[in-house]
Amino acid sequence: MGLVNFMRQWRSGAKEALERTAIVAKFLCLLHVTNTYLCSPTLVYGPSMLPTLNLTGDVLLAEHLSPRLGKVGSGDVVLVRSPVDPRKMLTKRVVGMEGDRVTFFVDPLHTDRCQSAVVPKGHVWIQGDNMYASSDSRHFGPVPYGLIQGKVFLRVWPPYGFGLLEQ
Repeated sequence: MGLVNFMRQWRSGAKEALERTAIVAKFLCLLHVTNTYLCSPTLVYGPSMLPTLNLTGDVLLAEHLSPRLGKVGSGDVVLVRSPVDPRKMLTKRVVGMEGDRVTFFVDPLHTDRCQSAVVPKGHVWIQGDNMYASSDSRHFGPVPYGLIQGKVFLRVWPPYGFGLLEQ
C-alpha cells in the first residue's frame, strides 16, 4: 500500500509541476511576442535628443506596429538600429521621408555651412534634436526604412515627465 500512495503523490506532484511550467512558458512566450512585435520599454540617455529627452535618462515606450505598417512620418521619434554599429539602438527624430529634400548644417559647432540631400526611395533622414551633440544622418547619410525598430509614443520615467511624447 505504501508504494501505491507514493506513486499517486509523485504523479500528482509531477502533474502540478508540469502545469505550472506550462503557465510560465506561456507567459514567457506572451512577453516575447509583446516585446518584439507590439510594444517595449527602452532606456534612452545622452545629449542627442535634448531638450525633448533628458540627458540623464528617460524610460520610453515604443510600439513596433507603425514601422511595419509604413506609418512613420516626419516629426516622429523612432528607435533605429544604428547603420554604423548594428549592436546599438539610436533614438532620433525623423526629419525627412523618401523624396524629401533635407537641408542641414554640416558641422554646426564650427561653421554655418549648409548642405542639401534628397532622401532616396526606401530611406528616412534622422537627426537628434540637439544638432550640436548628435551622430545622425548628417554623419552617416539616409537610413534604410527597415532599420526603424519602433515609434516612441510615451515617456514613463521620470515621473514628472510622464506622458505622450509630442512631435
